[in-house]
Amino acid sequence: MSSVTTISDQEFETEVLQTNQPVLVYFWASWCGPCRLMSPTIDWAATTYSDRLKVVKMEVDPNPETVKQYQVEGVPALRLFQDQQVLEATEGVIPKQKLIDILETHLSA
Repeated sequence: MSSVTTISDQEFETEVLQTNQPVLVYFWASWCGPCRLMSPTIDWAATTYSDRLKVVKMEVDPNPETVKQYQVEGVPALRLFQDQQVLEATEGVIPKQKLIDILETHLSA
């Protein structure tokens, strides 16, 4: 079973940009109610797609550099990276089915 790794600005390059597999970055905040709704879906994705996807989460308040660089304007937010590029970006709560659609589109290519 895969788990979601918590990362910081300092770890972003090694944990996300220098990784060979796709990486789903989940931006969240402790004060964010909708983030609590998304967390189980993120955990589910980390377990379900563990063979094809790395899932990390980053709290926005202590990590302003990455938040600014990837233009995260609201939480929860998702960025799907591969080969140092953002393949997909969402902000706000999305249904589990939409996350599945996004992941299936990019992971099956």
